[in-house]
Amino acid sequence: MSVFRNQPLFVLLFGIMSLLMYVPVLFSVRLDQWLYARTFFYHGTFFLIISVLLGIAFSSQKLQKKIVQNIFDLFCCFVFLPIFMAIPLNYLIINIDFFDAYFEMLSSFTTTGASIFDDSTKIPDVLHLWRALIAWVGGLLMLVAALAIFQPAGLGGFDVYARKNNSSNLKNQIKSANIRSRIIKYTILISPIYFVLTIIMSILLILSGDRPLVAVIHAMSTFSTSGISNVSGLQGANSGIIGELLIALFLIFAISRFMYQQDSEGRGYRRLKKDKEVNIMLILIIIIPSLLFLRHWFGAIEASESFSFQSGLSAFWGGVFMVISFLSTTGFESEHWSASQMWSGLKTPGLILMGLCVLGGGIATTAGGVKLLRVYVLYKHGIREMTRLSYPHSVAGAGEKARSFRKEGAYAAWIFFMLFLVSLALIILGFSATGIKFEHSLILAISGLSTVGPLINVAGDGSLNYSQISDIAKFIFCIAMVLGRLEALAVIALFNPNYWSK
Repeated sequence: MSVFRNQPLFVLLFGIMSLLMYVPVLFSVRLDQWLYARTFFYHGTFFLIISVLLGIAFSSQKLQKKIVQNIFDLFCCFVFLPIFMAIPLNYLIINIDFFDAYFEMLSSFTTTGASIFDDSTKIPDVLHLWRALIAWVGGLLMLVAALAIFQPAGLGGFDVYARKNNSSNLKNQIKSANIRSRIIKYTILISPIYFVLTIIMSILLILSGDRPLVAVIHAMSTFSTSGISNVSGLQGANSGIIGELLIALFLIFAISRFMYQQDSEGRGYRRLKKDKEVNIMLILIIIIPSLLFLRHWFGAIEASESFSFQSGLSAFWGGVFMVISFLSTTGFESEHWSASQMWSGLKTPGLILMGLCVLGGGIATTAGGVKLLRVYVLYKHGIREMTRLSYPHSVAGAGEKARSFRKEGAYAAWIFFMLFLVSLALIILGFSATGIKFEHSLILAISGLSTVGPLINVAGDGSLNYSQISDIAKFIFCIAMVLGRLEALAVIALFNPNYWSK
């Protein structure tokens, strides 16, 4: 174990990525697809040798303990590792260039799920498995990084717990935190849960009627919130509404961090029902589908379809599943979403889905977006400010911790929200400069920053595809994906002298 403590994060992930290439080798050998097997075997072996040599070179060097150095290593992993992941993909698919292959791998590694392949059925299954596997590992990486790196630094959503009188303690914590030990600790803690749950969900999907490969890819895509599929989404699966129910059930892991870890008092699962992020999710699940359902009578009176219990139930479930899917930034589309659209008569349901993507899931999860806890903090701060309008001299209760949650926490959440909006505006401006119209630029910007690649399939008019945008637009989208995955505060921390100072 001491050998791994002395290795940079990039070298460790490079070695893991090299070992992962043997998974497509085994899959291809089983199907007698020897070209794919040889390609992944040769590349995996070559990269594994390089990673071992790099490990030997860094074993005698003392690593820096600064958190900002680990954030920089994480940034380099997201930017440079997809280069090596894209090499076998570029070799096997001759009608794409290397940048397109890099775009595909970066999208998978950041759990965005954006794909340049318009028809997924024309791509070999082994490459879909490689994409889903990379996204699955990228999701696990973010779970570990959130607790091992972002939590002691007060980033990644943990900034809402900042307290004014603990600012000096936080600074000392940043300087003294043993990040390498934390990474190993949380990797050992989370990886078995993450792996076993994926296996359990795969088995349940197989029992529901899906083919084994489809079940495994959909299970990995659910836990990584990437929305990757080898059968063009849930419409091509055989599990039907049972599969959608299973996916919706397991997507709660993208809403609450207490599903993967216990709190300091060991009450994680018992606190789940009181988790504010879960409560907000339940509220949205009830309100939005109900409004779409009731609009059938109030906003779509001219609809000629007669009422039936089955059509109404299908429409309601389509709305429920889409709320869960896009709130968790996964992007799976329900089989019954078209029925829900026709039932409500709403012409622009994409605006609702884009809003859900911006809200995002929970902190310390694989979900992207602003995060629900920040939304809750701003809500509590707003309630407190409205109370002070009527009672200017009132003192809010619930203790010092809750008061700092409404003050310093709300201040940090507001800063992040403003940074998110500024980033969104700049990226929209960049897309517009490449000739993309404003509506499509908005969809692409939200899709990248909230890491929801499949958003363009349901939010637009059907004419927007990743394969049709220019290379400059794809480059801007790559920036948006990295910025959305690491969050703007973490990227800005790289340029903060206080984080680099001794």
